Amino acid sequence: MLKRHICIHAHFYQPPRENAWLEDVERQDSAYPYHDWNERITAECYARNAASRILNNEGWIEAIVNNYARISFNLGPTLMAWLAVHAPDVHEAILEADRQSLKIYDGHGSALAQAYNHMIMPLANDRDKRTQVRWGIADFVHRFKRRPEGMWLPETAVDIASLEALAAEGIAFTILAPHQAGRVRPLPVGKDGKGGGDDGGDQDWRDVSNSDIDITMPYAQKLPSGRSINLFFYDGPISRAVAFEGILNSGETFAGRLMDGFVDRDGPQLVHIATDGESYGHHHSHGDMALAYALHTIAENDAVELINYSAFLERYPPTHEVQIIENTSWSCVHGIERWRGDCGCNSGGYPQWNQQWRAPLRQSLDWLRDALAPDFEKQAATDLKDPWAARDDYIEVVLDRSDESLGRFLSRHATRQPDLIDIRRVSRLLEIQRQALLMYTSCGWFFDELSGLETVQVIQYAGRAIQLGGEVLEPGFLDILQQARSNIPDIGDGRKIYDNFVRPAMVDLYKVAAHWAISSLFESYEDKTVIYCYQVDRRAYRSGDAGRAKLAAGVIVVTSLITRETAEVDFGALHMGDHNINCGIRPHADGDTDEAFVREAFDAFDIADFPEVIRTLDRHFPEHRSSLTTLFRDEQRAVLAQILQATLEIIEGNYRQIYNNHAPLIRFLKTANNPTPKSLYIAGEVVINRELEAAFQAPELDMEAIDGLLSEARLAGIALDDKTLEYTFRKRLEADAHRMLSKTDGIRAMDELMAGLKLADALPFPVEVAKVQDICGRTRTLLYDKMAEQAESGDALAWRDSFQALCEKLNLRIIPRD
Repeated sequence: MLKRHICIHAHFYQPPRENAWLEDVERQDSAYPYHDWNERITAECYARNAASRILNNEGWIEAIVNNYARISFNLGPTLMAWLAVHAPDVHEAILEADRQSLKIYDGHGSALAQAYNHMIMPLANDRDKRTQVRWGIADFVHRFKRRPEGMWLPETAVDIASLEALAAEGIAFTILAPHQAGRVRPLPVGKDGKGGGDDGGDQDWRDVSNSDIDITMPYAQKLPSGRSINLFFYDGPISRAVAFEGILNSGETFAGRLMDGFVDRDGPQLVHIATDGESYGHHHSHGDMALAYALHTIAENDAVELINYSAFLERYPPTHEVQIIENTSWSCVHGIERWRGDCGCNSGGYPQWNQQWRAPLRQSLDWLRDALAPDFEKQAATDLKDPWAARDDYIEVVLDRSDESLGRFLSRHATRQPDLIDIRRVSRLLEIQRQALLMYTSCGWFFDELSGLETVQVIQYAGRAIQLGGEVLEPGFLDILQQARSNIPDIGDGRKIYDNFVRPAMVDLYKVAAHWAISSLFESYEDKTVIYCYQVDRRAYRSGDAGRAKLAAGVIVVTSLITRETAEVDFGALHMGDHNINCGIRPHADGDTDEAFVREAFDAFDIADFPEVIRTLDRHFPEHRSSLTTLFRDEQRAVLAQILQATLEIIEGNYRQIYNNHAPLIRFLKTANNPTPKSLYIAGEVVINRELEAAFQAPELDMEAIDGLLSEARLAGIALDDKTLEYTFRKRLEADAHRMLSKTDGIRAMDELMAGLKLADALPFPVEVAKVQDICGRTRTLLYDKMAEQAESGDALAWRDSFQALCEKLNLRIIPRD
């Protein structure tokens, strides 16, 4: 058996970006052309590692491989939850990789669990440590259908109590940085000849606190409880080279560096590294391919063996004991001060800034956590046998929000029959605790500025907990948060950030009702609609049109799918054209009051007396008034697009007329090296980019028209909107590739895809075709051999020939299966 082994660990994680009230990520313009940063990084990294390319010397794709199957990895539970909904193919590829790794590595899966929401564990109280570990394990079991053997500690931040929390739940090992080891000594030899005897013996400890620990072996950390946990200390220099020194520019260089990492000693050795998984594709373009090639190169070398941590532990249990340096991490040279003080660690973009805000931010959250706990214990004790044990199990409800899941949970934890308890109160109390955990997500302290997205996100979680608790704790919380000062004078302090960024984001059932009412003016809803984590049931609805104006009124019931709280609501909504929207909301009023509003409003609307309609709304809805700004961000964008469509068509028509009338002049100015007047240039820029975008989206590609537009842009010196045009054309190619699998449309789709790929070669910007290659790779696996065997028939022969030509165009080798 080989005794030289290599393991690459990747920690995949994204800061939670979900709106705390909607439980989903809203549009993030900075991620354009993608919807949000999760989507963008998935395209650049998570999806790429599920289908990475190995190229031969001629640049042809020899294989498309799932990197996750050969490495050790963990994905944060909150990221996995997002992938399950928004990128289910990637989510499934990751699960399948773990199943493959069980076969590759002696029955040991490569996936590790993670402490649930990336909380800095040494800074957590014991209760939160336990919940973080239990939730991380439960989420892992829910997805991977097995118990985890290892668990990643966020930022590798560690203390003895955190290791106790892992060991108490049966976690066998975790991974740390070499500078987190304090001292080591050999374990006494047991009866089996291996390390692990009962007594520590008189062996002297050796100090390794300057990172000179032998990283090629595992270590046992004995714990005060009598338990122990295994620790791996990754290779620091090689890990830094991956993250910061460009080693991923060459897969061959990467593999060579790993294989050169063994030390001069006898016995089994494990060279292993740990980095952010986003290094492989997001931070370093094509880093996934460097990883794939390195894994391939190592697997082909008979002198070494790829392995994962669990398999190595089973073969080679620890022969040495270690004592860690507590309150240390991999990303703060000052220990864990980055998450509670102005230690000097930051992203480096603003050297004149300080991070003195970190301490009062943590103090405010600690105060809120401790203020919420007694009320939780007191109120929940009425309905739950052990409120804190119930919180530990509440992850099962978070993973499955169905009534059946909640019923199973209550059958275990309720003090009496579930139908006799206040389910809404129990759900609200447990949600307060979930938000109180989420507000400690480490990213809130990691970066430079109090008003940064990640920091506002954790304050949002605190705001949600406060709102669910009835807002009585808000003044005390803000008194402490106010002590946190922004580096940006106009931003001010934590209180102002709460008022300006958190409070406007807050949602209640009436705001959801207003959103539904306004958006119903622009789209048709079914009787039952889910809007984010709320369900809206339509009880009554009436609408009318008068030219560009529209009036809607009715009764709806809004239910939170999280807390089960409901509100029956009357509404009236008036759109007078453009962006002028007036909406009123109130608790449902039975009988004459409701009928009076509908009668008065529609009587005025029918004669186009819009001022009277507004006055009617004012009389009947004096408290809750809303406008277009009430809509949630994505729906607001969609509604504005509808409102602006006619206006933009007029503007674009005017620009088109201006440009068409002056195109020869613009070309002459360019040829004569004279500047084009800005007004003429803008007209050309708008017209050419818009017409190209429309041409890319047309049912059939008009090659002649597209070529003419590209020539016009070149002759007139018009800059193309590469980002928008590339993304639009890429999505078209991917849609054609999916159609290729159709039994009735496959050959035509391949022909259109081939035409599109030829056009992509002629475009003045590169088009990403990785997903097209992925689809063709899957098609090769699913259909090619079958079609090749049937090639005597006309259709099968045509399909085979078209597919072979397509693969050649994509530099994808066809390798028939045996």
